[in-house]
Amino acid sequence: MEITFRDLMTVVHGMGFGALFMLAFSGAIGVIYATTVTGARWQPGSRDSGMFRFYLVSMAALAWLTVISGSYVVYPWYRAVPPPGTTDLAGYPQRLLLSNPLTAGWHDLGMEWKEHVAWFAPIAMTMVAYVFIKYGPQLARSRQLRSAVLAFTVVAFIATGVAGAFGAFLNKYAPVRGGADIVLLRGK
Repeated sequence: MEITFRDLMTVVHGMGFGALFMLAFSGAIGVIYATTVTGARWQPGSRDSGMFRFYLVSMAALAWLTVISGSYVVYPWYRAVPPPGTTDLAGYPQRLLLSNPLTAGWHDLGMEWKEHVAWFAPIAMTMVAYVFIKYGPQLARSRQLRSAVLAFTVVAFIATGVAGAFGAFLNKYAPVRGGADIVLLRGK
């Protein structure tokens, strides 16, 4: 059983950072809602608030790790330009997609959307973490600010979902492969 270095980095980017970030939304939305609704039954103590601040900052960090690893590690491999005369485009995902009219849309729509919409997630989650840390319990008294925090959390969730879905589909049709082989398990 083996995997290439580029495959591994793609997995770390998407299934490591991206999937963890996506899973964290259920906790974030639940606790933001529970701690900021006026008259909420659950009033977090200082330890709970500190843990949730750490949770939101960790989410923002995961979002930045996902986007930066995708933009500056995986994406350059995706856009690699083949040498003139190359007929096997398997190592050049963007060119592979564009070489067939049936798959060109995956680049034209999928990758173009993915590479731009993904940046909304870390920006929005950084804002959410900052506002929650700065205003904390006061959010319950400001409906507009509370609504903005929840809206930006939802925007980050949707942006992550769109980018993740396009990333999975793109990797199915034109995977980023290559680099050194990493042997995970040797057969008999």
